[in-house]
Amino acid sequence: MTKSEQGHHRERQDPHWIEWLTGIVSALLVAAMHGWLTWEAFTRAPTPPDLVVTVLTVEKTTAGHRVAFDIYNTATTTAAAVTVVGRLREGNRVIEENDVTFDYVAAESKSAGAILFQNDPAGRTVDIQPAGYTDP
Repeated sequence: MTKSEQGHHRERQDPHWIEWLTGIVSALLVAAMHGWLTWEAFTRAPTPPDLVVTVLTVEKTTAGHRVAFDIYNTATTTAAAVTVVGRLREGNRVIEENDVTFDYVAAESKSAGAILFQNDPAGRTVDIQPAGYTDP
């Protein structure tokens, strides 16, 4: 805060109580975040990627048929170069097979993608599975 004495501005020497409160709250938040991150770093065991695919929609497009899906990584380790293979089956016979590669699927997260088929999936079995990954 500034005070005016004979037209001159002078800075107050004592800080306002709100400045103290803001500083204390900020310091407590930073200390709590630091403590939580340290706790997580030392107590959480790394687990290898655990990938699960869930089919969302099947849509007709001008290029064929798009099967949209989510891929979840429920583990605490990121997977890189994740390959997902989609197979269109009629009984035990594979009609069509395509794959897609994700750059990475982060730990405890999900990513979305789609596989394109030329043949119509209606009345057929769509099987989409993760096929492999590399450690980043």
